Amino acid sequence: MRAVVQTVGRASVTVDGEVVGAITDGLLVLLGVTHTDTVETARTMARKVHELRILDDERSAAEVAAPILVVSQFTLYGDARKGRRPSWTAAAPAEVAEPLVDAVVEALRHRGAPVHTGRFRAHMLVESVNVGPRTILLDL
Repeated sequence: MRAVVQTVGRASVTVDGEVVGAITDGLLVLLGVTHTDTVETARTMARKVHELRILDDERSAAEVAAPILVVSQFTLYGDARKGRRPSWTAAAPAEVAEPLVDAVVEALRHRGAPVHTGRFRAHMLVESVNVGPRTILLDL
């Protein structure tokens, strides 16, 4: 599982003209799933994201109850080392990835995090205003 975690002043996801998820002063998490990921991987990712000391004064979302916007992003597993057309073979198929993205969201909620999401398999417009900017790549 791979995540790009960014501190944001605000972030939102729009699908077909409707805002389906939006936060202020929190974390935007772009989340990719690969073939070997499991529910345990999802729980570990949720803990890492929630406890990551990336916010002001080296605090975590867990400490300040910061909201988290989780957006599935299979392209995080794109491989463009050869040629100009990325290969997506490292990304898990949608039927495998969707329940694991949901498992990360549920694990975050179980930890008490206010979580918003994009919409799986939708063409999403993701907007964000990065703070810092602070961006961390988590690769489990």
